[in-house]
Amino acid sequence: MVLMQRFDDKSHLSNQETKPKEAKPVDNSQYDALIAGSIKGDRPSQKKLYDALAPKMFSVCIRYMGNSQAAEDILQEGFITLFGNLSKYSGTGSFEGWARKIFINTALMSLRRTDALKMSDELDSAWNLSSDITTQLQNIGYKDLMKMISSLPDGYRTVFNMSVVEGYSHKEIADILGISEATSRSQLHRARALLQEMIGNL
Repeated sequence: MVLMQRFDDKSHLSNQETKPKEAKPVDNSQYDALIAGSIKGDRPSQKKLYDALAPKMFSVCIRYMGNSQAAEDILQEGFITLFGNLSKYSGTGSFEGWARKIFINTALMSLRRTDALKMSDELDSAWNLSSDITTQLQNIGYKDLMKMISSLPDGYRTVFNMSVVEGYSHKEIADILGISEATSRSQLHRARALLQEMIGNL
């Protein structure tokens, strides 16, 4: 298997604090051709697949890592893993969904390596949150929202992303991160409380 060499194109990093433009949709047949070519080590196919996925996957990476430099490293690590495992993609279901899991797992492994996911003490009482934060988040811009999420402490940001953005249950989060469900819930409460405080200070 020929792994993808590091691409130097960083167009996905431009204007990172504004909502990224959606990449041109790639239908299943186009993905199939790019995947087949990439597995064979065809450089143009690898480059086209990278270009199709990089903007979306960079957004995932920066949400988990909190800054562009760390996100860029995770993006490249994720693509190395992706290209090394393309033959394992079954061809069923969403290819982008399959790829997304690789980049999330790469980010989580990096956070584990640096002990960034060490959690604070579990909370025994619920936080007094006022109104539903989801409604409040809808009233602020994408740029401000990304800054807020990125500024959360690593543990809070990770649980918030996994729960609110990715839709993982607290049991799934606990299993993946090696924490208790109570800790997962408390981290989410703290993340929501901090975000609510930030919104109140706008």
